[in-house]
Amino acid sequence: MTNDDLRTRALRYHAEPVPGKIALEVTKPCETQEDLSLAYTPGVAAPVREIARDPQAAYRYTAKGNLVGVITDGSAVLGLGKVGALAGKPVMEGKGVLFKHFGRIDVFDIEVNAETIDEFVETVVRIADTFGGINLEDIAAPRCFEIERRLIERLDIPVFHDDQHGTAIIIAAGLLNALEIQGKRLEDVRIVCVGAGAAGIASMRLLLALGADPGKLLLVDSKGVIHTRREDLNVYKRDFAADTECETLADAVRDADVFIGVSGPDVLTAEMLRTMAPKPIVFALSNPDPEIRPEIALATRDDLVMATGRSDYPNQVNNVLGFPFIFRGALDVRARRINTEMHIAAVHALADLAREPVPLEVLEAYGLEALEFGPDYILPKPLDPRLIDVVPPAIARAAIDSGVARAPWPYGPTPRQQAGGAPAGAADAALRSALSD
Repeated sequence: MTNDDLRTRALRYHAEPVPGKIALEVTKPCETQEDLSLAYTPGVAAPVREIARDPQAAYRYTAKGNLVGVITDGSAVLGLGKVGALAGKPVMEGKGVLFKHFGRIDVFDIEVNAETIDEFVETVVRIADTFGGINLEDIAAPRCFEIERRLIERLDIPVFHDDQHGTAIIIAAGLLNALEIQGKRLEDVRIVCVGAGAAGIASMRLLLALGADPGKLLLVDSKGVIHTRREDLNVYKRDFAADTECETLADAVRDADVFIGVSGPDVLTAEMLRTMAPKPIVFALSNPDPEIRPEIALATRDDLVMATGRSDYPNQVNNVLGFPFIFRGALDVRARRINTEMHIAAVHALADLAREPVPLEVLEAYGLEALEFGPDYILPKPLDPRLIDVVPPAIARAAIDSGVARAPWPYGPTPRQQAGGAPAGAADAALRSALSD
């Protein structure tokens, strides 16, 4: 398919048969005069009074508990940059499609014209009562870090910047499995990350929380290695300034075990890859053009485990493995926030699922005869129906154990638990609990 063909099909897809990709639906009957009197006046006064007396009653009588705001300022939309809030709306609607399809979560997409951090934060704070959670999207670094921090401090619902933490969680899950395959341990390996924006910094923070050695981690931006001699670093990059003589990416990757790219195309050359340690791991996640193409990488090193951000290669690092199910679990226990403990729970749930036998329906969905844990399968497939039964309970349990949940464990025991196995969750119970006390 040519780019012109793709553009034409994409525009038609978004315009027909009605403009856009998401819509509202009515969940209660509205056929009789009595229905109308219950839906609006005078019956609606009853839940209004209940909520005025106890704000938590909004979770019982409104859609708040299953509603996420997907909010952007349009400053870093996909790979298109600062196109503006309104131009980001198709992406925010697309995020809504994924929330609904995979997590059974409703979404309002909100595009905010805000030049300053203060304006954006104040806008979100003033509308936050509408939602059970906030998903920040396509906000440029470094302002995204400050925006998220302020909103977490001021709001009592989960605030999650998916470009930071969603990407970090999927990278970490895939990396743990790649390390297992390569016979290495996270605390021992040398890691190089190219890209010091939202995804790069969040990913390195999460790997440190999982046990990576800070003395063996190098972060590289467009000007080279982030080291202690540089005087051009913002506060977020400064946290990763290394005491090293390395200046360039070529310096950094020599003898490195892991390369993580969240930057741009073709920055890792075959020559650089040859200098990496035995059994290297390369996550070249720039999309659509990775930091090194898999064909080049695999021709250069036959001892490699590789992932990309693309669906047409094995081991796609895809955020849809995370955010719908992370929010599902957080909403199901009315979490006040999504914390590091919940991030780590998501990492292990995803990593563990990839080690399980793959069901036939997944093979059929992807036209495969076989698929098993190994160099070409380190992460679950997005269409794996087990995700909603595995990840949300892990998130809910971490929220309860870390003290940020306001509702009790919402999932009944599954047949697997009753037989003495590990918790796997129950998607239908998850949906019911989102609107219950």
